[in-house]
Amino acid sequence: MISYARQNPEDPSDATAPPMDDHIAPAPRVSVQAFCETVETAAAVQSAGEDRRLGKAHLKIQMGGMAAAIEAYRTAPTPNVIILETEGRNDILAGLDQLATVCDSGTRVIVIGKLNDVTLYRELVRRGVSDYVIAPVGAIDVVRSVCGLFSAPEAKAVGRIIAIVGAKGGVGASTVAHNVAWAIARDLALDSVVADLDLAFGTAGLDYNQDPPQGIADAVFSPDRVDTAFIDRLLSKCTDHLSLLAAPASLERVYDFGADAFDSIFDTLRATMPCIVLDVPHQWSGWTRRALVAADDILIVAAPDLANLRNTKNMFDLLRASRPNDRMPLYCLNQVGVPKRPEINASEFAKAIESQPIATLPFDPQMFGSAANNGQMIAEISANHRTTEMFLQIAQRLTGRGETKKPRGSFLSPLIEKLRAK
Repeated sequence: MISYARQNPEDPSDATAPPMDDHIAPAPRVSVQAFCETVETAAAVQSAGEDRRLGKAHLKIQMGGMAAAIEAYRTAPTPNVIILETEGRNDILAGLDQLATVCDSGTRVIVIGKLNDVTLYRELVRRGVSDYVIAPVGAIDVVRSVCGLFSAPEAKAVGRIIAIVGAKGGVGASTVAHNVAWAIARDLALDSVVADLDLAFGTAGLDYNQDPPQGIADAVFSPDRVDTAFIDRLLSKCTDHLSLLAAPASLERVYDFGADAFDSIFDTLRATMPCIVLDVPHQWSGWTRRALVAADDILIVAAPDLANLRNTKNMFDLLRASRPNDRMPLYCLNQVGVPKRPEINASEFAKAIESQPIATLPFDPQMFGSAANNGQMIAEISANHRTTEMFLQIAQRLTGRGETKKPRGSFLSPLIEKLRAK
């Protein structure tokens, strides 16, 4: 057993569930066995096992607590992680001493107990307990504790995946994804990568004015070669903080993938890049569903019409059910205000979805058309345009980052700018 403790029993807030936007990195493929004493804890552990972040872990739950664990491991090897529930103080320490005699080296132990005692906590750390969680626990407490064993505390911000998808084809989801990623990289100074998952018709290369010889297709068709060095070679640098994993936009191949085709790519990107923006095409398959469910944050882009409303509602319902311990999906309305087109207004849209849009982007064919044809972002064409500010607000909401403070100029700044222009 190793000595690694995260929670502090002196702080009672540690026993509460984390905020819904708290970033928890997924656990690797590990075996987890829980020995519970109460039905409530067993139910919480069972619910945690269904969370996306423990999707790769193999979880087994038994009743009987410490005594059952000691008996089980007399004749069987111990897993990567053991979760033990116990109600007393003396039986915790005595039980751990017995468990140590049958526990394999490298096994990590999480103890769930009712006592909030610093002295007990120190004794647990001394015996090599990895984490101590105060009961009662919820599913997110278990997820956070198990996942926390495999991620360094200083690396919490690394590997946040943001998936952006259209509720319907042609609503401008890719344009939104690329401009939001630009804002994350430029205005929030967060190293980011855009992964264009529309291999046949992706437009990220055009929007960023890039034509890299390699891209995401080289990785997805060579899963055995995927590692950090290989992915780095495939990335095309757009700015100091923004890189692109481009789609080939070629019809020479048929892009039929299994549900887990992109898993190794996403895992590798998580390990090296603080922010990954997935430009997810509007299609429904095993791998697109998996990409959305496994993302840390989701943005659905919709136009203000009935088909988009229905699709957004269906996606919201599915993602809420599939991600009970995650923050709710977000959505924005795009192409609002097309002349002579009947539209569903934002308040009616929000009433049906039971959630407000985080932004309402106006229909501006001149601005967006010029940007697309020039291979530029909206911020490059007009830094002070209201749509530029909206993209920044979306970026802040998706990343959980506050407003950026721009340096203030002196009262002579406007005059100096005019003189420079002359």
